[in-house]
Amino acid sequence: MTDGPPDSPAHSLDRALDRPVERPVERYDFAAAEPRWQQAWDKGACFAAPDVPDGTKPKYYVLEMFPYPSGKIHMGHVRNYTLGDVVARYKRARGHEVMHPMGWDAFGLPAENAARERGTHPAAWTYGNIAAMRAELKSMGLSLDWAREFATCDPEYYGKQQALFLDFLQAGLVERRKSWVNWDPVDGTVLANEQVIDGRGWRSGAPVEKRELSQWFLAITKFAPDLLAALDTLDRWPERVRTMQANWIGRSEGARVRFPLAEPVDGTAEVEVFTTRPDTLYGMSFLAVAAEHPLAAAAAARSPGAAAFIAECRSQGTSEAAIEQAEKRGFDTGFRVAHPFIEGATFPVWIANFVLMEYGTGALFGCPAHDQRDLDFARKYGLPVPPVVLPPGEDPAAFTIDRTAWTGDGTLYNSRFLDGLGSDAGKRAAIDALEAKGLGQGVVNWRLRDWGVSRQRYWGCPIPVIHCEACGTVPVPRDQLPVRLPDDVDFSVPGNPLDHHPTWKHVACPSCGAPARRETDTCDTFVDSSWYFARFCAPRAEAPITPAATDAWLPVDQYIGGIEHAILHLLYARFFTRALATMGQLRTPEPFAGLFTQGMVQHASYKAPDNRWLAPDEVEVAADGSAVEKGTGIPLTVSRNDKMSKSKRNTVDPGAIISRYGADTARWFILADNPPERDMEWSESGVAGAHRFVQRLWRLAANLDQRGGDGEPRPLMQATHRTVAAVTAALESFAFNVAVARLHEFANSIESSPAPLEARREAVSTMARLVAPMMPHLAEELWSILHPGKAELVAQMPWPEADPALIAAESMTIAVQVLGKLRATLSLPVGTPEDAVLAAAEAEENVQRAIAGKPIRKRIHVPGRIVNFVV
Repeated sequence: MTDGPPDSPAHSLDRALDRPVERPVERYDFAAAEPRWQQAWDKGACFAAPDVPDGTKPKYYVLEMFPYPSGKIHMGHVRNYTLGDVVARYKRARGHEVMHPMGWDAFGLPAENAARERGTHPAAWTYGNIAAMRAELKSMGLSLDWAREFATCDPEYYGKQQALFLDFLQAGLVERRKSWVNWDPVDGTVLANEQVIDGRGWRSGAPVEKRELSQWFLAITKFAPDLLAALDTLDRWPERVRTMQANWIGRSEGARVRFPLAEPVDGTAEVEVFTTRPDTLYGMSFLAVAAEHPLAAAAAARSPGAAAFIAECRSQGTSEAAIEQAEKRGFDTGFRVAHPFIEGATFPVWIANFVLMEYGTGALFGCPAHDQRDLDFARKYGLPVPPVVLPPGEDPAAFTIDRTAWTGDGTLYNSRFLDGLGSDAGKRAAIDALEAKGLGQGVVNWRLRDWGVSRQRYWGCPIPVIHCEACGTVPVPRDQLPVRLPDDVDFSVPGNPLDHHPTWKHVACPSCGAPARRETDTCDTFVDSSWYFARFCAPRAEAPITPAATDAWLPVDQYIGGIEHAILHLLYARFFTRALATMGQLRTPEPFAGLFTQGMVQHASYKAPDNRWLAPDEVEVAADGSAVEKGTGIPLTVSRNDKMSKSKRNTVDPGAIISRYGADTARWFILADNPPERDMEWSESGVAGAHRFVQRLWRLAANLDQRGGDGEPRPLMQATHRTVAAVTAALESFAFNVAVARLHEFANSIESSPAPLEARREAVSTMARLVAPMMPHLAEELWSILHPGKAELVAQMPWPEADPALIAAESMTIAVQVLGKLRATLSLPVGTPEDAVLAAAEAEENVQRAIAGKPIRKRIHVPGRIVNFVV
């Protein structure tokens, strides 16, 4: 017996495990039951997994993308982790050794901003948020192995990441070089393209500058061909995600073309361009270079106008979306280039705001008739638009280009030696001619660029190198890892606190002992999440990667997260596993065998005539969906299916839902609403309905002996085993909403059954086991009611198996036709011999009427389906 007062949690646990508990029969007390069963799971170590499984069970690694510790979980978290928990609990019941860990993606700028704004330390803010969110996640009853928990801001984790960085450096997969970046002069940091909004820093609002800085890069481009080719092997990934990654990697075949300058510029004699359309070279109208191109710098040295335009270009966003939306603008440098095929022809060189230095060569040849951006540019500046690709069915004498470029294939014309060729043949002929002239060659180009990981901020993993005037860049000795972040930092000064810290960056060179300085850039937080799944396999090991553990657990069998991570995070993780494999630290090149991207959780939003957004609890909603403000009766504009956001105040606090209805209700509603890959709408009525079903199941068990019956048990037994088969199939295919529907139907069958008590007890017991992955607390409660005095936990039980004899149909419906027209239907026992089926079909009154005494020339029998008489 457990020591402690009678009302202690320990005694509640003993009652749950060892003896029946007196319960009121009218209502399920989830507030008492859910913590009790969570304690029981902890006491039984139900979800602990070994670092190295013994091989007696098949392994199954379930992982949801770990959260950023913002301070509170949101409904997206509830959906994500509920989906993963269903998979983990189901696979465990099916006999797998399951690992289901949890951690925190804890570095990043929000913590640093909180420190600046609230006068706290990023670590205090982050770890406080982790504690709050951990408690909320535990209240959901998730089957997580919390012993594996870590945060990426733990020195024990980022010290191991620093060791991996040194491994990458030694393997030639890290390089430091100059690169153009978005620079916020107020915050004193590099900004990602997405953080530049209308040319200004997303936080400071300061005009962004383009600066050329020394940055650290990881050599992801070395793996581009394999990253692309291996997408075909990921047959358990959504096709949409594979397509997005393929487009991002961006393999393209084309040509590098060298355009000689009409007159050399500062020693430069030619401009190199990559193009996928060498067949359109005769449609050239201009050559354009990026603002960071050497020719642009040369023009700026000669022209204040060019310098001003370059400054303007450097203040705009450089994301593809920003470039596509911006007006296409340029500046004529006055330089000209010769055409590789047209003797004596030269074309102007422009600086253009839609050309990026980091893509291709930072220069392109403009063919306005067959590229929409080039056409928009040419129309703005009155440049020629010569068409050279004739669309199918067009008359070459009449075809013109107005405001829409022809970007498809066709027949080449106005192109001299290429005339009459199709686009593909024209590309090959153009490349052959360029190579013969020594002015180009056919190449494969990749859109993917090496990964710049330098960030000028404090709250991140310090890059473990030291800069020495004499020795250059020197790796931090491994016995000095982790390079810890200093605690005494000043956020009152703009910029990177590591850079202006009085002592932290000043160290002795490990090679020569001379005064040197630490690298003050920290890692992009995507680095932290590019290998955490491997660390979970042995999170307390001395080495970053433990081969015995990763060999046993990787790849992740089921990874679950949002579509917003389809490209960068997933691509970087795939790069990391390949890099680690080349160094012999991992055996698997792919981190995630299966990927599931769940939809968003949405909620109606409510807007007043004065443009105020109202929270759901400030609104009264009528049966027809219209809404008014509580207290005032002011009619509101209702917008359905909006993503939950603080700005529209249409968020729902999961903690409040769990307190009011219980975790199982929240989980059930999340699973019931829609297929999990689709967006779902959260509604109070839907949650209330889910809660009624929870109470309904509890009453089935609590009041079981009050519903006697003496009917035939077989129909209920059949319903039970058919439900087992249906729910199993639904969970195997991620059709969780289908599983929910089948369990609703099963509840109806149990309630309406006249079967004896033992048959109904067996049915409700099976119900408890089937709902366990979705409503685990309720499942335990049902089982404890039905089997008092037994200490077994549903969480540790095997999955029920359907009896084939009970799920098989006992009768079959036969369509009877005469000359292919339906005349009757028969219901016969399964296994009825063919001659008996034919005799019964022929004896039907409507069949006899259709035959009308004519001789039957042929009898066609499709067993279990059709009989057709040919007369």
